[in-house]
Amino acid sequence: MTWSFALVIEPAASDDPRTDFAGTFREIDPSAPALSVGELSTQRGDGIFESIGVVDGHAQETQAHLERLAHSARICDLPAPHLEQWRQAVAAAAEHCPREGEGVIKLILSRGVEHGPAPTAWVTAASAPDNTAARTRGIRVVTLDRGYSIDTPARAPWLLLGAKTLSYAVNMAAIREARRHGADDAIFVTSDGFVLEAPTASLILRVDGRFVTPAPNGGILHGTTQLSLFAHLAERGHEIAYETVPIAALSTADAAWLVSSVRLAAPITAIDGIEVPADAELTASINRYLLSPRD
Repeated sequence: MTWSFALVIEPAASDDPRTDFAGTFREIDPSAPALSVGELSTQRGDGIFESIGVVDGHAQETQAHLERLAHSARICDLPAPHLEQWRQAVAAAAEHCPREGEGVIKLILSRGVEHGPAPTAWVTAASAPDNTAARTRGIRVVTLDRGYSIDTPARAPWLLLGAKTLSYAVNMAAIREARRHGADDAIFVTSDGFVLEAPTASLILRVDGRFVTPAPNGGILHGTTQLSLFAHLAERGHEIAYETVPIAALSTADAAWLVSSVRLAAPITAIDGIEVPADAELTASINRYLLSPRD
């Protein structure tokens, strides 16, 4: 992905009374060096981020992404972001996304330089990759052990499970492992037999007409796209549920999707080599909704 725009933010305190934060933004060349060699985001992955899908110049679910950024900041003991400042930065970045078609805006808040005066923050914008094939033909996935039990997040909050941190090496390694198995993506499961999420997406199952996603108390990142889609499905009269999902439930699903802000809804066609029915008509309807303007 080639970034077309980058903006450095001078982070404001969460209670800053200003309403105009244009003076706290500095546009930079996205291809030029911008970070100190002591930057902890690159040295340790010590920071958080959000990826916002953009459709025809409209940043999707901005409020939900900003609230999740603040949630991740609390978990990681980072200064609370000023949401209005970040909202204005998102609006500035959206101006540099395609007027027609899809884009992506990334928000990054890092702890900065060790013993430095403030965190480091920046926003980038780019055209989104073409996800047509994943949305229409579907994806094959494998289950991979995440290496902890379902109760680990409650027992070990310092693992930062449930925060969207910059430490994505494990997530990327999982996708590479899935591809070594001839699949496109992975679904993480716990060591004691429960389903979690994908490395970069939420999982939704349809079982006996009910739409089910794993409950977020297992250290799952609560997906903004999944939340929006569940609200949409509920409005249309479908039953939705957050549950502790055993691995065995994967084989009983009559349809399944991975959903995320940029790829949107990708129907799962096989799990661990076992075919899963795909509902092409419903998937198309879901993606039409996800491509509609959403605030």
